[in-house]
Amino acid sequence: MDLIEKLRELAARIPQQLEHIETEEATKNALVMPFISALGYDVFNPLEVLPEFTADVGIKKGEKVDYAIKKEQQIIMLMECKWHKSNLEQEHASQLYRYFSTTEARFGILTNGIIYQFFSDIDEPNKMDCKPFFEFNILNFQPHHVKELNKFTKSAFSLEDIINTASNLKYTGAIKKLLEEELESPSENFVKFFASQIYSNKITKNVINQFTTIVKDSAKQLITEKINDLIDSAINKPIDNYKDVEELPVDDNKINNGIVTTQDEIDGFNIVRGILSQVIDLSKVTMRDTKGYCGILFDDNNRKPICRLYFNTSQKYIALFSNKKETKMPIANLTDIFNYSEELKATTIEYNESK
Repeated sequence: MDLIEKLRELAARIPQQLEHIETEEATKNALVMPFISALGYDVFNPLEVLPEFTADVGIKKGEKVDYAIKKEQQIIMLMECKWHKSNLEQEHASQLYRYFSTTEARFGILTNGIIYQFFSDIDEPNKMDCKPFFEFNILNFQPHHVKELNKFTKSAFSLEDIINTASNLKYTGAIKKLLEEELESPSENFVKFFASQIYSNKITKNVINQFTTIVKDSAKQLITEKINDLIDSAINKPIDNYKDVEELPVDDNKINNGIVTTQDEIDGFNIVRGILSQVIDLSKVTMRDTKGYCGILFDDNNRKPICRLYFNTSQKYIALFSNKKETKMPIANLTDIFNYSEELKATTIEYNESK
């Protein structure tokens, strides 16, 4: 079972478990240990997972961190756990900070069983950073989050690979979070920056209030326009690669062997084309509709599925492929397909390079 499938299985159980988990110890048993196991480590083998790891730190003797995770007899990660209702704050990582410099571990994990914060020593060698370089929420994750988490699995763990990407990951994540916050609720400094570029008079409080709404609306319009441009660029390119589907207006309700291609399926196909136009000749991206799903293929080859669109029920899904294995991801609307751009590109590039 792939990591993403294991995580989805764990995530599906959690909502029913939470009301029965009333302590930190129960959090560890019900949530954290299954997570560690999903990463490939044997939680019952002290050569891999050492619970209640103890080390003497300065004048503090006998302090314990919840788990030390080992590989090849080396401690590679330390993990501190809190109750699932705890808000993870800097003081919760105090034991991780103290132990970090006294062991060979380069990674510390602070978790409440739902959110997992990954720390390293990016800012200052041998001293754990105050802020995590990666955060994983098991109840709200995307494939690109799983791709980063996979680096910490027993089979894939490579200190060098993680360290090489941790710095960019930390700052990229921080910038994305700041931008998201500013676009949702612009701060005064953020608004002043834009107002000062285009407003020639004195910037008063009233001007700030006025421009706050303008900046927020402008950001939303820009994002919408960029998405629409990408969709339009795909739609306006000739579509000569439908297979097993008559190119007819949806309103005609023309049925071909019981198959009806909906406008949502056509729009979804065009969004995928728009995404893939950046990496491949679009003549290689074809569509085949079936009664169960709308398939998007590479080179019109059923053995090379790029994705599938399950749009025939109230809950829509896009199915992604990795190593020929299908994983369904729920989407609320068609624009959610853009969340999986990197996965779609990766699959297509893999097919193209294997020719």
